[in-house]
Amino acid sequence: MRLHVEALYRHDARGRIVSSNEWQPAPAPRFHLGRTSEGLEHRFRADLPDALCEELAALGADESAITRVLAAHAPIERVWRGPAYALLADVSPRPNARVVAIDASNADLLRGGFDAWLDDVPHRQPFLAVLEDDRAVAVCASVRITSAAHEAGVETLAAARGQGHAVDVVAAWATAVRHAGALALYSTSADNAASQRVAAKLGAQPIGTDFRVT
Repeated sequence: MRLHVEALYRHDARGRIVSSNEWQPAPAPRFHLGRTSEGLEHRFRADLPDALCEELAALGADESAITRVLAAHAPIERVWRGPAYALLADVSPRPNARVVAIDASNADLLRGGFDAWLDDVPHRQPFLAVLEDDRAVAVCASVRITSAAHEAGVETLAAARGQGHAVDVVAAWATAVRHAGALALYSTSADNAASQRVAAKLGAQPIGTDFRVT
């Protein structure tokens, strides 16, 4: 869980979160809680008062109390929760799956469905895609990267969903990440049943749950 949280966010010298850990950083949530069977990982946005951080830390994993305290501090914009996994099992794509590594030389394979990912290709390696008729129908790339761990970002075209492409492309991505010497991590929202089914089919190891408040 510590490696997961460190991959999600950029931190300052005090260990406070300052932004998402991406090549184009997004604003950080005010609070992040990583819950595991062995303990908790609290993270606080860098601009929160020390007294508020101490109060939140003392609440442990009480999400209702944490939400009330943060709502009293400032209006809540969003609450997010969901499971986090480590992809440790050696799962291969199906033999008939056309899975290719994407780089600058073949990034045009993303056009017509994944154009929004084109600028990401140099920054989100490994970057894998499943092809049909020489066009990508599913992609998985490292969207948050540290030397120790990579976080998966996955998308499948709407017309190609439910056909196993996400499992194929995430399996190939996880293998590439492990070969690079890093831990392959996968997380999703509590209400994304399809994404959780992908994790199950990959034999993903649950590492805990995320709860964050913006």
